Amino acid sequence: MNRVAIYIRLSKEDLNGSTSESVVNQKSLLTKYVKDNNFVLFDTYIDDGYSGTNFDRPAFKKMIKDIESNLIDVVIVKDLSRLGRDYIKTGEYIEKWFPIHNIRFIALLDGIDTLYDLSSNEMAPFKSVINDMYSRDNSKKIKMALRTKQEDGKWVGGCPPFGYMKDENDKNHLIINKEEVVIVKKIFSLFLKGHSINYIANYLSKQNIPTPSIIRGKKSKYASFGIWSPITIKNILTNELYTGNMVQNRRKKVNYKIKKIIKNDRSSWIVVNNTHEAIISEKEFDLVNKLLKANNKLLHHNKRLFEGLVYCSSCNKRLILQKGKYEYFVCNTYRKYSRLGLCTNHSISNDKLEYEILSILKKLTNMENISDRSLIIKLINKIVVHEDKEVDVYFNFKSPVLSPSM
Repeated sequence: MNRVAIYIRLSKEDLNGSTSESVVNQKSLLTKYVKDNNFVLFDTYIDDGYSGTNFDRPAFKKMIKDIESNLIDVVIVKDLSRLGRDYIKTGEYIEKWFPIHNIRFIALLDGIDTLYDLSSNEMAPFKSVINDMYSRDNSKKIKMALRTKQEDGKWVGGCPPFGYMKDENDKNHLIINKEEVVIVKKIFSLFLKGHSINYIANYLSKQNIPTPSIIRGKKSKYASFGIWSPITIKNILTNELYTGNMVQNRRKKVNYKIKKIIKNDRSSWIVVNNTHEAIISEKEFDLVNKLLKANNKLLHHNKRLFEGLVYCSSCNKRLILQKGKYEYFVCNTYRKYSRLGLCTNHSISNDKLEYEILSILKKLTNMENISDRSLIIKLINKIVVHEDKEVDVYFNFKSPVLSPSM
């Protein structure tokens, strides 16, 4: 039936200040070809602003689904690079996937038409390699241009860190955001007064102080509930950019074909001093991060006997130990998202838990002194706390489960 799918793709790199590759021009050229050859146009699939280095594109994936539903016979593109610039994947589609699904493929300006035995068809793999090399070269040029700006202390990222915004007169320069900076200063102030990251997150949430997602209108799972995440607090406290120094190149893509982001070593970061107004002094920032490191070491070396073994009966997540004047195991799901009703309040005193369970272990093992954490881990598999403070203890030996009276 020659039911035709017109596929159009355009990325920012392809445009290069010219309109010759525009969506409108591609569509006009291909529609005319369909009409002149008496084909039946089934649909036009357009990916505007998508790179050709991968095939994770919405319109392309929809076209593939329609082909699998046997709705299309012919796929037409302006040239081979519109289908893709990854020579391996492009070759797989032309040489394998399209023939298996009985699809005729036409790249108009390259003279490729898989229905006929054309010499230009044999050139398709070489053209795909050239298209791939173009993307590789373009990626290198972009990286070099960005690195030059980074080394000059210019901001080249997308959304600036919370507390800053781009200067209207110079998008590569950061200036203070008067609404956000108050919150950032509050976070540093609370931490320097001795409050924990979790306390600060809870405090901001209870005070209904808007999160970065709410202020900036970003979509987030819990954004509409105004819940601050401890991770957000930690990211703010550890971001050297708040001292007025431009810190960039902390992350990078695996390569020009893969979107995955990986962290760079500190040695690869690009740091330029005094590029913008500071929110916190370097002296205070250093103190904050020394305290954070000290707290992490303390938490790591001073674990209580049952930390990591205690679970909530409802959400099956680990209960975390709140350390202060009194120590309690609490359900982190409930603590963080109580407004959402994701779980109920499961908590129990660490002292009471240790006393009751150690008493049981002494009877079961005939051992007087059981105070070594490595021994506890060998003896106990899991401790489950219910909402009514009932506890189930799962052992790694004879008795599978026991519920001590709390």
